[in-house]
Amino acid sequence: MPESHVRRRESLRASLREQELSGLLVTDLLNLRYLTGFTGSNGALLVHAEDTPNSEDRTLFGTDGRYLTQSADQVPELERIIERPTAEALCARAAREPASYRRLGFESQQVTVDGLDALNAAADAVPLVRAPGLVEQRRMVKDEGEIEALRMACAAADRALADLLEHGGLRPGRTEREVARELEDRMLDHGAAGRSFETIVAAGPNSAIPHHRPSDAVLAEGDFVKMDFGALVDGYHSDMTRTLILGDPAEWQREIYELVHAAQAAGRAAARPGAEVRAVDRAARAVIEDAGYGEQFLHGLGHGVGLAVHEAPMLGGNGAGTLFAGMAVTVEPGVYLTGRGGVRIEDTLVVRDDSPEILTLSTKQLTVA
Repeated sequence: MPESHVRRRESLRASLREQELSGLLVTDLLNLRYLTGFTGSNGALLVHAEDTPNSEDRTLFGTDGRYLTQSADQVPELERIIERPTAEALCARAAREPASYRRLGFESQQVTVDGLDALNAAADAVPLVRAPGLVEQRRMVKDEGEIEALRMACAAADRALADLLEHGGLRPGRTEREVARELEDRMLDHGAAGRSFETIVAAGPNSAIPHHRPSDAVLAEGDFVKMDFGALVDGYHSDMTRTLILGDPAEWQREIYELVHAAQAAGRAAARPGAEVRAVDRAARAVIEDAGYGEQFLHGLGHGVGLAVHEAPMLGGNGAGTLFAGMAVTVEPGVYLTGRGGVRIEDTLVVRDDSPEILTLSTKQLTVA
């Protein structure tokens, strides 16, 4: 999507001018991918802030010799610097034009103290200015190409879960690890390049641990089985949690499942353009608190998802900011009863002007495996 990358760099330049920065040194690899499409493990970008017809000509991409061919394919429109250390090489180029780079921003959220010393040495008289989060702010609102990649990632996870259930993969006697491995393999079968994160499969009392890691615990009749998993497609992540039960549910299990189901619906409905992120969290949390389980909802309501599985905005009581159309976020309330079991229901959705577009389509009705 080279045209999308050009538009993103143009948008970034406008932000740089607003911040009175002459340019930005981009070293975060996800931000680099967002701005150029480059997928290698070493690279950097020097974006000049000027608003002139040749502004793209002054934007420099850097990597090392391992990616000579790959970078020519993925970033054909930019001048390339093939040198290591790459970021320092771009700073050295900026140092040749001190009048043009009066204030060069850098991604301070990503650069180490020692790394900053090296950049300052390479930049010489060009002053480096902390400029955290400028690209991440732009990544929050997805374009339709990004949303399609998210849609495909969510579809791969949905199909993997459907296959798992259809083929009896969730049954007493299997271990959490076995179920997790099968889910991940089935996501690959349905077009995923990999998993979004380490798959969570938590059965019985382990389902009350929000981020339990799969173990050799054996699934048993009457267990809640909480599965939190996602697929990776074209660099974009899906994130979904479904909680199922093995055999007939007890009354307490129906009660907390229906409660979380209602809270999740309230959170989804609140995820509209202009909504404060804290208000979205509050919409779901109030449902659980009113039922007397507020202390058993142990985390924020959700987070942004895209090139990273956890990115801005954060939906929680301490969050800041508002939602905009085109943001992709999760809504994932939970109730966790220590020693007994827990429920989490999570969707990835896109904030739309009318109503949210739900990308994770697996049923949220209580499913008996």
